[in-house]
Amino acid sequence: MRSIRLAVALLLLSFIVPSSHAQQARLLVTQKGDQSLAIVDPVSGKVLASVPEGGITGHEVIASPDGRLAYVPIYSNVGVGQPGTNGRTLVVIDIAAQKVVASLDFGHGVRPHMPVFGPKDGLLYVTTELDQSITLIDPKTLKIVGSIPTGQPESHMLALSHDGRRGYSANVGPGTVSVLDIPARKTLKIIPISSNTQRIAVSPDDRWVFTADQTTPRLAVIDTTTNQVSSSIPLEGIAYGTAPTPDGRWLLVTLPDQNKIAVVDLQTMQVVRSVPVGSYPQEVLVRPDGETAYVSCMHSNQVAEIDLTSWKLARLIPAGKETDGLAWAAGH
Repeated sequence: MRSIRLAVALLLLSFIVPSSHAQQARLLVTQKGDQSLAIVDPVSGKVLASVPEGGITGHEVIASPDGRLAYVPIYSNVGVGQPGTNGRTLVVIDIAAQKVVASLDFGHGVRPHMPVFGPKDGLLYVTTELDQSITLIDPKTLKIVGSIPTGQPESHMLALSHDGRRGYSANVGPGTVSVLDIPARKTLKIIPISSNTQRIAVSPDDRWVFTADQTTPRLAVIDTTTNQVSSSIPLEGIAYGTAPTPDGRWLLVTLPDQNKIAVVDLQTMQVVRSVPVGSYPQEVLVRPDGETAYVSCMHSNQVAEIDLTSWKLARLIPAGKETDGLAWAAGH
């Protein structure tokens, strides 16, 4: 009887104690200045590895839904709209092994930039800027399976609705947003914003799209039922990246020249507070649990960690040269 009780206890313990092979959640940070991807332990705040991307740098990154792989489009050695080397590949990094394990060649220079996983179809959507399109990739085979025209140059950033039916590209130089019909793979409308716009985000209920005017300190708010700019949110400085909290209550906005983030109450569409971060904040990522946000601070080579319950800066994590794109790799 004692041996039976011991066997049962050991069996139960095997379900409680995590396997040594279990992968913990990781924060992924592109290091533009080092042409590599940082894999960060979000608990200790330590960079576990900087994985070389094998050439000119990637600006953005996305993790596979299972948290095992990172996808990094290799963009260019210059900023959007500037003359320079045109990237033509996407590299795949095994997060646990900390190395590049595969790559996709687009066949010519397209400056691939923003990767997003389709919430329903599991495809990988990547902005292919020089082709004025979004390229659809099967992540299992790493094959191109389709394309959606944006109808505009410099389609730099992309956001997808949570129902997977609409896409929204921020077209930097033209200062427009393209509304995309994802199932039909076509452009529905091009919305003028200003002479220059950057970054884009969709509210959790798919009702609003936000993009940052680069000529005036404001966010443009697009009503997705009419596909028109319905209002604007005044800001303290020129905005850049935006991200909503999962509950749909707040929108976090980076203000690079102010070295802070603004927090917008999405019920009133007004800024209600700000939080100081590192130098020249770029992208903001809200963790899936809604308790923490991470902000890449490019000029101070750090990632700011913000406690969203207290709205305080928790710490600044050294994360490599010219930190930019962020992604969350779930544990498994």
